[in-house]
Amino acid sequence: MFAARSTCSRPREAGVERVVFASSHHVVGYYPRTRRIGTHVLLRPDSRYGLTKGFGEQVGAMFADKYGLRVLCIRIGYVDDKPVDRRRLSIWSSWRDLAQLVRIGLTHEDLRYAVVYGVSNNIRGFFDNDTAFKLGYRPQDDAEAHAAAVLAEVPAEDPSLVGTHAMGGWGANNEYVGPVERIYEW
Repeated sequence: MFAARSTCSRPREAGVERVVFASSHHVVGYYPRTRRIGTHVLLRPDSRYGLTKGFGEQVGAMFADKYGLRVLCIRIGYVDDKPVDRRRLSIWSSWRDLAQLVRIGLTHEDLRYAVVYGVSNNIRGFFDNDTAFKLGYRPQDDAEAHAAAVLAEVPAEDPSLVGTHAMGGWGANNEYVGPVERIYEW
């Protein structure tokens, strides 16, 4: 969580009014890539990492309700100068687009609690980012500008691995037992 520096062990008691929580798309990592999902879906974490990020989102909701904090949870996909593989063409964010979301979390007048996806305006995107758009998010970048190079350089993924089918990619592969088709059942 990002919060103002404080010598107090309880930032809210020191007057912190806003929190921007760096969550992850891994909280919904077991959704198949063939779906397009918003922020109000059931969490389907693909790893213990995703599970803890889901817990963090719920802590933010509780603190917004209980103490009146203003909380923005950003489910970050992949942030770098450019995407590096096929899946990341769907979950990529430029640095300036992510900075815009953080700024919204720190300044938006009507924000109480919200969850958004930390992704740019990717044509191949998995996520419906309507909540972010309602808060004024206007992404400037699209992974499609890098698609030709990524598709030419990166080999196809192994279809026998669940991570090839799941939004979470490699995170979904860890400790997965059973047929890949199971992630499509619900």
